[in-house]
Amino acid sequence: MTTDRDEGRRALVVGLGISGIGTAVALARAGWRPVLIEKASGRRSGGYFVGLFGAGKSAAERLGLLKNLHDRTAFDGVTYDLDRFGEWRGGLGFKDIPGDPWMMLRGDVEQAAFEALPADVEIRYGTVPTAIEQDSNGVTVTLKTGGTAVTERFDLVVGADGLRSTVRRLAFGPDERYLRRLNYMIAAFQLPGGLDTLPLHDGCTLLEPDRSLWVFPFVDHAPTVLFGYRTDDVDAEFSEPPAVRVRKAFGPEPTGDMLGAALEALEATDELLFDSVEQVHMNTWHKGRVVLVGDSAWCVTLYAGMGVSAGLAGADLLGSMLGRHENVDRALTEWERRLRPYLNYYQQLGVQQTAIFTPNRKQITVRRAMMRGMRMPVTSTLLRIMRTHNKSGRMKEFDIARA
Repeated sequence: MTTDRDEGRRALVVGLGISGIGTAVALARAGWRPVLIEKASGRRSGGYFVGLFGAGKSAAERLGLLKNLHDRTAFDGVTYDLDRFGEWRGGLGFKDIPGDPWMMLRGDVEQAAFEALPADVEIRYGTVPTAIEQDSNGVTVTLKTGGTAVTERFDLVVGADGLRSTVRRLAFGPDERYLRRLNYMIAAFQLPGGLDTLPLHDGCTLLEPDRSLWVFPFVDHAPTVLFGYRTDDVDAEFSEPPAVRVRKAFGPEPTGDMLGAALEALEATDELLFDSVEQVHMNTWHKGRVVLVGDSAWCVTLYAGMGVSAGLAGADLLGSMLGRHENVDRALTEWERRLRPYLNYYQQLGVQQTAIFTPNRKQITVRRAMMRGMRMPVTSTLLRIMRTHNKSGRMKEFDIARA
C-alpha cells in the first residue's frame, strides 16, 4: 500500500457531506490524494436529528471521528404521545430504540469528519462536474467553477453528492432509472429553543393517520422537529413553499397548541430539509473507475435511521479495500460484495419503518396498545427481551468492515 501521499493516486470526491468527507478521510489514510468538490459556496451548518449506531461508531472510530463526537441523548427526558386536542400520554422513548444509538445532529458528524480531514486535502467550493469520461487507466472530468470550466485527470471518481447525484446522472444514467418514491414527504429543522409548553429535554409525537409530528430532544441542545406525511402526488408538493404544503397536509381543522407552535416554528426557520422520501436502487454502485457512496448509491431514507452510519461504514470500507488491492476494479467489486447485504437490509427497514414514523390508522392503534402494555410489568419485561434480541438492532450494530 502506498504510504507517501505525494505519490498516491488521485481521487475526485464529489460532495462535502458526511459520506464525502468520510470517504476523503478514508482515501487519505489509504495513501490516495483526494480532491473534494462541493457545489455550495461553503460548508453547511446545523442539521436535523440523526442516530449513530454501532456500525457507524466503529467506522467513525477508525476514521478518527469518534473522539470528536458525543451522545446527546436526553435519557432523563420523557417522550409524550399527544394529540391536537390537548391529551398527553406516555410514549415510546429513546431507551426503546433497538441498537442503543448515540443521538445527535447531522452537523455534529459533518464537523467531526471535517476535523479528521488532513489539512492538505484540497477543497473546492462552488464546483460541479459537468462531464465524466473514463478509460482503463483513469477518468477525465470536466469541472465548472462559476463561469470557468477545466478538464482534469483522476484515477478514481467518487460520487457522494446525495439522492439526486450529478455523478450518478453523468456516469450511470437519469434519476428516473434509479429513484424509487415511497410517497412520503418530510420537513426537518432545528428549534431555537423549546416548543410551547413541552419541557426542553422532553420529546413528543403527534400521530394521525398518514401524518405525524415528532420533536426530538437533546440533553445539551435545543430540540429538532420532524414533520412527515403521505402524499399521492410528490411533484405537487414542490409547487408551493414547504410551510404551505405541510399546513395543507394537516388539514383545515384547528391545530391545537403543540401542532400550531410547531407549524409556526416551521414558517419561521431559515434552515429546513424539505424533501420526498425516496430510495436509490441500483444493480451496481461502481462502473469502471467511478463509484457511488452514501445516498447517491443506496439512500436507505431517514426512516431507516441508518443514513449516517451506513455512509461512514461505506466510506471506511472503501478506503480499506482500495488500500488493500492495487487493482481498482477488484477493490470496488470486493467493497460492494461486502457492503450490499447490509444495505439491502437497511433499505427494507426504511420501508418497514414508515409504520413507525408516519403510521396509518391501524398502525397507530397497535402502537398505542403496545405503549399501554409496556406499563404492565409482565408485558414490559417481554418487550424488553424482544428488543434485546431484535434483528434490526443487531444489524445496525454489526461492524461491517470486520465481517
